[in-house]
Amino acid sequence: MIQRFDVGSRLSEMAVHNGIAFLAGQVPDDATQDIRGQTRQVLAAVDRLLARAGSDKTRILMAQVFLSDLADFAGMNEAWDAWVPAGHAPPRATVQAQLARKEWRIEVVVTAAAGT
Repeated sequence: MIQRFDVGSRLSEMAVHNGIAFLAGQVPDDATQDIRGQTRQVLAAVDRLLARAGSDKTRILMAQVFLSDLADFAGMNEAWDAWVPAGHAPPRATVQAQLARKEWRIEVVVTAAAGT
């Protein structure tokens, strides 16, 4: 069975299947903030979605980080490092990408083990 969350006409924010949660790309709500603020917003959105799947950031299997400018790498890592619990850093890829809105500096896609 596939369970979908916040289903829209184009995408769902998350799907859970066979104990795995697949999150859509998470972007900041307030794009006026710098990379640290945008990263914190995105990671908070990840936390909220994972909680709905009975999971949390210690159960992330893979994270993909898309930055509009690699000059933001250090600032993103500062917020990321403060968020990831010691001993639970997941596999992660970070790439530069043209994001759907020019004001977005970051988008994060996460796959995690669901349920506790």
